[in-house]
Amino acid sequence: MNRSDPSTDYLMCSNCQKVLRKSKEKSRALPSKRGPSAFIPEKELLQANAVTDCTDVLVEEFCTSGRLDNITQVMSLHPQYLETFIRTQFYMLRMDGPLPLHYRHYIAIMASARHQCTYLINMHVDEFLKTGGIAEWLNGLEYIPRRLRNLNEINKLLAHRPWLITKEHIQELVKTGENNWSLAELVHAMVLLAHYHALASFVFGSGINPEQDPGTPNGFSPELISNFCDCDLTNDNNIKNTSLRSNFELDDSLSELENLMERMKRLQEDREDEETSQEEMLTRFEKEKKESFLVIPGVFDDAVSISSVSRYIEDPGFGYKDFARRGEEHLPTFRAQDYSWEDHGFCLVNSLYSDIGHLLDEKFRMVYNLTYKDFAW
Repeated sequence: MNRSDPSTDYLMCSNCQKVLRKSKEKSRALPSKRGPSAFIPEKELLQANAVTDCTDVLVEEFCTSGRLDNITQVMSLHPQYLETFIRTQFYMLRMDGPLPLHYRHYIAIMASARHQCTYLINMHVDEFLKTGGIAEWLNGLEYIPRRLRNLNEINKLLAHRPWLITKEHIQELVKTGENNWSLAELVHAMVLLAHYHALASFVFGSGINPEQDPGTPNGFSPELISNFCDCDLTNDNNIKNTSLRSNFELDDSLSELENLMERMKRLQEDREDEETSQEEMLTRFEKEKKESFLVIPGVFDDAVSISSVSRYIEDPGFGYKDFARRGEEHLPTFRAQDYSWEDHGFCLVNSLYSDIGHLLDEKFRMVYNLTYKDFAW
């Protein structure tokens, strides 16, 4: 592999040099500043914050973390929910709990990777290193402890087909052995996985933009990690235990959004031009679903993902499948009357992970009230 001049700050293969040149050309055409969301004008966010009572919450978050990330700014449109969200996430990531701090951020990376949410991966790679995480773990799952890697199966199911989780999955993780989890640790891990699966959906659904870096000319961070080309990381070459910068390709994020908008426009035009049968619409939907950037490549086919996040997951072809197919009599899932958060969930999590039950209960009730008391418990 050809390398650039070793006197430069980092090394790149010739192919990546071409990609970087194209990325720079596109970035020059971008405005010097972009808002937190691709869907919500920044002016609208500023106006909303000016008339709401979320100032104290935003100030407190800035004092705690040293920045206001784009998720916080967009979520400030609902200040009451933002307050409960920040309180819950702060407790899970920073307060006393069963799991070490760097474990918490690596679990967040694993959960976000199941949905290919590079925004959240980028954020928690930085936090993982700041909390004492071993840089070599960022090479991929084969470099992490076996007990942490054992979360893969339950992470996969919880992300895409949670109705398939059984007591055997839990027993396998907590059984006596060198790599076992305590029940308290497992509850903490499961809460983190579920939290970041949901948050990835919020990031995509709200069009959260990549974070801006005031230290660079166009506001965005370099696209390289330390002195390694992205090809090295994709091919699982070793990362030295040095300070890393993990920012994924802005070019990809922008083109993905453009592709999605173009497909939506094309479908709408087709719909207006002709009356389409229900079967034809279903066929089109399945076709677009396969091609969509929001789905891991290979979810609907047997192809294996080669994206930059694939090192954090196993079985990338595993994805959502409808659990209520026509003709099936015995559905592998709970019914609404079989489970109650108040009777089953709250007491369990609160007994094993102190106070998280109260925080989650407050969060659920807030969502219940914000959605006109129409919320699945």
